[in-house]
Amino acid sequence: MRTLVTAARLWSANGPIENPVLEIEDGRIVEITTTKEAWATPAHNFPGATIAPAFFDVHLHGAAGHDVMEATPEALSAIGELLARHGTATYLATTVTAPLDETLRAVSGLAKLMNKPEHLPHTAARPIGIHLEGPFLSHFKRGVQPAEHLLAPDIAIFNRLDEAAEGHIRMMTIAPELPGALDLITHAVRRGVRVSLGHSDATAAQTRAAIAAGAVSATHTFNAMRTLDHREPGILGTVLTDDQMYAELICDGVHVSPEMVKLWWRAKGEGRAILVTDAISATGMPDGEYQLGGFPVQVANGRAMARGVLAGSVLTQDRALSNFVEFTGTSVDDAVRLLTHNPAEMTGLETAALAEGDPANFVVLGATGKLQATFLEGQMAAQA
Repeated sequence: MRTLVTAARLWSANGPIENPVLEIEDGRIVEITTTKEAWATPAHNFPGATIAPAFFDVHLHGAAGHDVMEATPEALSAIGELLARHGTATYLATTVTAPLDETLRAVSGLAKLMNKPEHLPHTAARPIGIHLEGPFLSHFKRGVQPAEHLLAPDIAIFNRLDEAAEGHIRMMTIAPELPGALDLITHAVRRGVRVSLGHSDATAAQTRAAIAAGAVSATHTFNAMRTLDHREPGILGTVLTDDQMYAELICDGVHVSPEMVKLWWRAKGEGRAILVTDAISATGMPDGEYQLGGFPVQVANGRAMARGVLAGSVLTQDRALSNFVEFTGTSVDDAVRLLTHNPAEMTGLETAALAEGDPANFVVLGATGKLQATFLEGQMAAQA
């Protein structure tokens, strides 16, 4: 059965389309016309709203009381259903530093589920790749990552992880100053992995060497990085001033102040800025104790802490969007790009287009960016 969805505008990376009508069948967009050309009464009408691609989060550890490293249908279904209620359709399942055997088990389980998406609900967000956050990180800037499980960059270990993941590793965070890091970056890039720099005390020179080796992004910019200095700009100064580098940011008002969000936005602009959540299992849950990988995290008043250090967030992407608009004063159109087009371009994954033949994964946003509805595979997954 075909379904029509209409709104005031359709967001596009090339500019908006006024008065769009999306015709949907079998989970895909069959045709995009305008209200003047519509041939039937729409099943879903959102006057004054904007239709935009559903969100894509490249840095997510969990939600709804579950961690992605559980790697079970039950865990990913619960995570995906909560994410869908907040506008997210796709994400990179992000690991945290753990014993190597535990990480191998997790990425293997995630790969099996990604190979058989029928085990997950149609109206739930789905993992479309794996992001390795660890184990190749700096001890000095490890944040909450367990020191005892950090490893020196090693191509053989990476290959074991990549083989266990059946080629689904799409992104890897690494500290570029570690011995062996540049060789591993080069190797991972050759295997199609996007390398992100983070949990790092790298100097500017070490950062530039990593970029030359193929690194394309920075992980949760400002957090777990060498502090900016006017004589040694380090990883932060280099990432902010390199026009080709993408840069993540956790826009929850906890990890980065509004003033620094503005600075990041001015530096990276609409082409290279990416909003992420770094969300953990506590996302969407009441205050209490939760798990990140294999260690406990205490959550209270919107802060996730472990051993006195921030341990991910409880942020959702719809909230990241509204926070960003509030902090920077930018338009909703510009902000949408940071959760759709930019992460898709950085990863090389086709997730953010809304064109004829594409999956009907989209959100409906009000004038201020407030989420009104989420559609996944043409079905309404959530409505405000």
